[in-house]
Amino acid sequence: MRGVIGRYPSSDGNGEVGGANGIIKHNRKCRDVVFLVFFIAFWIAMIVNSSFGFNQGNPLRLNFGLDYKGNVCGGKHKDFNLHELELKYYVNPNQVYQSGLKNSGVKLSNARTICLLDCPIPSEDSLNWVCDYPEGDIRISLDDWIDMNYDYFADLTPELRNTSLQLQGPCYPVIFPSVNVYWTCQFIDRPSNVSLTHWKQMNGVTIDDDMVIDKSIHNSINARSSVLKRYVADVGKSWPVLIVCGGLLPLFLSLLWLLMIRHFVTAMPWVTVFFFNGLIISVTMFYYLKAGWIGDDAISPIIGEHDPYYHVSAREQHHIRAAAFLMTCVMIVAVLSSIAVVRRILMATSVLKVAAKVVGEVHALIIFPVVPYLILAVFYMFWLSAALNLFSSGQIARNDCNTNCCAYDLKAKRVSCEDCCGYSIHYTTHIAASILFHLFGCYWATQFIIACSSTVIAGSVASYYWARGESSTTIPVLPVFSSMKLLMRYSLGSVAIGSLIVSFVESTRFILEAVRRRLKAADIIPESWIKRMMFHTSRFCLKCIELTVKSVNRNAYIMVAITGKGFFKASETATDLIISNILRIGKVNVIGDVILFLGKLCVSLASALFAFLMLDTHKYKSSHNKITSPLFPVLVCWGLGYVVATLFFAVVEMSIDTIILSYCQDADEHQGTAHYAPPLLIETFDEQNEVQRIAQ
Repeated sequence: MRGVIGRYPSSDGNGEVGGANGIIKHNRKCRDVVFLVFFIAFWIAMIVNSSFGFNQGNPLRLNFGLDYKGNVCGGKHKDFNLHELELKYYVNPNQVYQSGLKNSGVKLSNARTICLLDCPIPSEDSLNWVCDYPEGDIRISLDDWIDMNYDYFADLTPELRNTSLQLQGPCYPVIFPSVNVYWTCQFIDRPSNVSLTHWKQMNGVTIDDDMVIDKSIHNSINARSSVLKRYVADVGKSWPVLIVCGGLLPLFLSLLWLLMIRHFVTAMPWVTVFFFNGLIISVTMFYYLKAGWIGDDAISPIIGEHDPYYHVSAREQHHIRAAAFLMTCVMIVAVLSSIAVVRRILMATSVLKVAAKVVGEVHALIIFPVVPYLILAVFYMFWLSAALNLFSSGQIARNDCNTNCCAYDLKAKRVSCEDCCGYSIHYTTHIAASILFHLFGCYWATQFIIACSSTVIAGSVASYYWARGESSTTIPVLPVFSSMKLLMRYSLGSVAIGSLIVSFVESTRFILEAVRRRLKAADIIPESWIKRMMFHTSRFCLKCIELTVKSVNRNAYIMVAITGKGFFKASETATDLIISNILRIGKVNVIGDVILFLGKLCVSLASALFAFLMLDTHKYKSSHNKITSPLFPVLVCWGLGYVVATLFFAVVEMSIDTIILSYCQDADEHQGTAHYAPPLLIETFDEQNEVQRIAQ
């Protein structure tokens, strides 16, 4: 193979091959401009898409329901300020009962609902009522209505009392006790005998008290769309946890790890493996706590005080238990794998010495990741806010139904049978496409910023190597800023296409995995062993393609930083160089990458652990701010911690890869002897070769 890196004349005119200026600053020009234009157009589309969410969305819809006027509980509206009235209550028990019957044609979404401060309780010696919002001839304020426990039945005219006894309003009897389950009052199928007796004495219509009445509301609360909305709302409510555990904590831990790898490189692989095992066991135990398998701190769908003997099942409970089981499997595999890695710790230590020496010479490398970190932080705050609005966007409109029901209209002063259908949030395929586009945009933007950071680091390390390390005067005074300038001026398009390829492959794998789960749920997985084998082989192949693309991209960014070539040409060059030196760099790189991966997991697991601790405080267990499950906030903190760790650990990761590729090319061009490698680097590689011989 011919040299591809070092064969450029230096800028000093003496004809010497190499040198930092000759290698890094040779005859560059803008590359992959078309993809840069496409990336800019994509960002414009992201802004337009987010604007749609901000205009149409209302995050309150993710938690709270709608009343009989189409108002969102807990919000401020033109006619009524429902800021404190967050609970949705079904006023007509017969409508709830009918919606639970098969082939009845009545849907729960059309049952009459109202927003209340708390769930009504049947009286022990009389009959309580819940009346519509005061308007028309009802001359009381909303605050007085709340103070009266929503009951102004005693002030009604005989005509309105009669319509109320027919379950046509404006007042409705409280017959069933109810409990606050995720901001909806769910009936308990234990009707109050006292209330029923008073109701019958007043000649009220028959009220059905079958157990169907609580199942209908329960099924609505646990619908998949409702659960997904609550999970998204949990992320919005726990934003302080995301800032601390997803942003500040991983920043501190990543900087601490870099400083320790700089000064205690020999001990760090052992420390990393030890903390990894401790953290993954601790996180798994927290999942067991929240699942209720250890202790008595399990999550509950019931909000506020309630009868301890009354239990309600919820999808969130099943999901946290499934997560606990999955974490157990992951923990066992991870601990066994880390034990297997211990035998190769010496090899990893030798590899990490290379990066530690580079970081020690190019001091700005430790601080540089703060720049992409701040950019990502601003982006994530904007993205999360837009995501909450997109998920809650939709048009509130009256349902189209044929329900035979009537209700008294206080403003019209008559019983109306025309506007009896309830309100729902109607979603369109456009909203689903907007959400998917928004999710893809987050992944691409993240990959783009990480790729930019990696390319800058690679350029800085390459400047160090090809300038003969510390002995050269041609190394730039601030190599990091010089590398940033080259990236911004020439190579943004190359980074854009590389990050797009990774995002596309990841998204395709995610979509195919979602399709596989749906096929499995529908019980239509291929039956023959040949088809099943092909089915699972395709999944394995796609995962391999994903890992290969990521590896190729990482080395392509190094070549982009060093040679200034376009992405595809740089990928080809890097691949040829790796293949021709596979025996030299194989063992050296794999073990080092494993230790770095464990280090990233340590940071992200610590973020998840502290997220569990913060979410276990009273603030996130109280009625208003309560999160339904720590699952999503913890996973988001875990993911954010991993992204932050990736930014900072790229200093070590890219340093190793850049040094190894440069060393291999240097040795190939000079008959097996690296000409530009600093003495300390040559000494480290000699130690590495000795370690490999011992290990064999």
